[in-house]
Amino acid sequence: MTKLSVNINKIATLRNARGGNVPDVLKAAIDCERFGAQGITVHPRPDERHIRYADVRALKPLLTTEFNIEGNPIPSFCDLVLEVHPAQVTLVPDAHNVLTSNAGWDTRSNLEYLKRICRIFKQDGIRVSIFIDPVPEMIRYAAETGCDRVELYTEAYASGYEANRERAIAPYYEAACEAVKMGLGLNAGHDLNTLNLRYFHQTIPGLLEVSIGHALISDALYLGLEATIQAYLQELK
Repeated sequence: MTKLSVNINKIATLRNARGGNVPDVLKAAIDCERFGAQGITVHPRPDERHIRYADVRALKPLLTTEFNIEGNPIPSFCDLVLEVHPAQVTLVPDAHNVLTSNAGWDTRSNLEYLKRICRIFKQDGIRVSIFIDPVPEMIRYAAETGCDRVELYTEAYASGYEANRERAIAPYYEAACEAVKMGLGLNAGHDLNTLNLRYFHQTIPGLLEVSIGHALISDALYLGLEATIQAYLQELK
């Protein structure tokens, strides 16, 4: 079964808009687990505009499912991950000033750097996933880094789904087959929602985990958090 990891960044964004602790990020994460989520994802950025480093530290002892911390492996991020020791770290090459993640790694150009980063985390027993575009060559070089998984950046699939879902998913199927061939676990995330998730799940081989935040939290405004998580889990059955 493909696991659903809920990205709670948007809950932190709403909290930070007014200060204080409403909504409560820690309670929201616990509720996500209670409502059926099989993981919690956070993406702390250096400016702490949504999830703060303190949130990450506070979440770890409370969670009972897999904790996934994603971000650009700058020194402060690496130190945080090694301190908190999540089940998984997802390496994302986002610049400090981007609104949201907008590209995967060039694993060929960054091979030696990624090898070093993967080694640091794996020596500490943390599973490593690399955020990547659906390009077989990038998959092959990712395998050389020593990572455990790759996370396919699904924005292009989501944006092309309504016009032609078969064409939109074709490069992802090819990339997934390459990942399976190379012995890599497969995650996916970015702009997946209840409209496009089922087809992606049914078509992509070896899909272990999807990380969904913005769409899920937005849907929860209308449906409620419990009903929304259940709806997403239903798409993954």
